[in-house]
Amino acid sequence: MDYSLLGRQLEALLDSRDWLTNSAQTAAFIQHSLDQLNWVGFYLQSSPGWLTLGPFQGKPACNPIAFEHGVCGAAARSRLTQRVDDVHAFPGHIACDAASRSELVVPIVVDDRLWGVLDIDSPIEARFSAEDQAGIERLCEIFKAASDFD
Repeated sequence: MDYSLLGRQLEALLDSRDWLTNSAQTAAFIQHSLDQLNWVGFYLQSSPGWLTLGPFQGKPACNPIAFEHGVCGAAARSRLTQRVDDVHAFPGHIACDAASRSELVVPIVVDDRLWGVLDIDSPIEARFSAEDQAGIERLCEIFKAASDFD
């Protein structure tokens, strides 16, 4: 995957400073740019210890998610990207879609505050490589740079 090209395309797409518009555009862009995905979306920190569903592409999703549960919760708690090859082997995994097999979750931290996470699911086990992780983390940086979070 040419993440450099995807980054340039995302930068051109995000022509609003509005975080809501940009998060919806980013989720749709990733869903339609990468193969073998079944869900892409944002969960926003709604209160301490909780994530609430934000803009997404895919089937209806679980809501809310406590920081103590699932891959999204682990990313929110640790503020570290979680790349999971087999979600069914992940302790506390939340099965919103039984077809999901692997997951990549990137925390979005703005001004040293967790804003939310970008969650990407795939029906393919071990779908996400280190290259995918670095590329998606870069796309998240582009999303953050383009958005006002006030």
